[in-house]
Amino acid sequence: MDKNDALEGFESVAAVARAAMEELAIPGVALALWSGGVQQELGLGITSVENPLPVEADTIFQAGSITKTVTATAAVRLVEEGRLDLDAPVRGLLPRLRLEDDAVAGAVTMRHLLSHGGGWVGDYFDDFGWGEDALERYVAACEGLPQLSPLGELWSYNNAGFSIAGRALEVAARESYEQVVLTRVLEPLGMERSYFFPWDVMTRRFAVGHLVDEEGGGARVARPWPVPRASAPAGGLVTTVRDLLRFARAHMEDPSLAPLREPGFETGYEHESMGLAWFVKDRDGVRLAEHGGTTLGQNAWLVFAPERDFAAAVLTNHQHGSTLIIRVLEHAYQVFLGIEPWQPTEQVADPAALEEVAGRYEARMSDIDVRVEGRGLVLQLHVKGGFPKPDSPPIPAPPPAAATLYDADRIVVTDGVLKSARGQLIRGAEGQIVWLRFGRRVHRRV
Repeated sequence: MDKNDALEGFESVAAVARAAMEELAIPGVALALWSGGVQQELGLGITSVENPLPVEADTIFQAGSITKTVTATAAVRLVEEGRLDLDAPVRGLLPRLRLEDDAVAGAVTMRHLLSHGGGWVGDYFDDFGWGEDALERYVAACEGLPQLSPLGELWSYNNAGFSIAGRALEVAARESYEQVVLTRVLEPLGMERSYFFPWDVMTRRFAVGHLVDEEGGGARVARPWPVPRASAPAGGLVTTVRDLLRFARAHMEDPSLAPLREPGFETGYEHESMGLAWFVKDRDGVRLAEHGGTTLGQNAWLVFAPERDFAAAVLTNHQHGSTLIIRVLEHAYQVFLGIEPWQPTEQVADPAALEEVAGRYEARMSDIDVRVEGRGLVLQLHVKGGFPKPDSPPIPAPPPAAATLYDADRIVVTDGVLKSARGQLIRGAEGQIVWLRFGRRVHRRV
């Protein structure tokens, strides 16, 4: 693709973003794309409906769980310094680590933590203040987290594991998690507009999150704004699309970071596996490494294709930003990489198969009801709350959405704001459905 084609392609991507912003009432979007040596970037909309400033390419957004890839990158640097061993039990650094299953606490390694392989309830968030002891206190509070499955057996997204990993980095380096990341990742890569603390952000142009305004329609500002310091290693980075592209290009160009993209756990999505923090996908012969991020009213995504010299970053400030991101990236993949939009394989309409799936599935922060309707399914997500603190109220839940079974034990949502969201049914030894993995978390059937 020559420069003119790249410019035209980016304009078409921007047009998709504009259309989705209008449809979904998303106040602001920043996007940037690197392809064949050409970088293009754009800010759209406003930072806040209450205090509107134009979004620019260097406007700061919350990156959410993209931070996990930064945490893993810092871990690699500490391995190179001889301070950290990814395959040694974490208790060597954290002798007071206690989990519900003490055998798991004694055996879990950094590799388990960085690949979501711990097996305990992962969506535990709490605010332990902004002091230097925030992560230490968080780790102590993990003592009662229920163990859902044996260590390394059943993959399920685990935020708590990354906060524990962040504390291990502190002990290994003998400095704060934020300082470890600053000196090993942000400064070396020139990520000069990336921060963790609210006081570093508040003097610069930044976006606030928005939730669906259920009374007046449109969007309302989400509060509180900051991610607690105890969750910094899992989702505390605040950054720009420009800095995210610097980070992605470093991963494409630095061979020492390639091991983070080696496939590990199968995640339940077709042709996708979990590396160390990075999700690794193969689509139409193109290898993608990617990660998203969700905070209170903000959604983000970062993806790159090393063999194709391609990277893209999208930052949004609305709870439905993930819907926009899917549309934008699917279009960009088609234009720049020749990847056709994902479509499910043949739908399953067998009444017995549909009835077998119907029921309730429960997890810490959300429950899912699945019912049969006509020749398909309807999926209702019940949001419980729990972020950024255990007693935080839930965000507005999406309306019930049509879904279908496809392939073997797989579900896809076919309409609404969750369109294209996929789930996997996981069966026990006797063939019974035990779990529904949805939103990359396992929900136990009740």
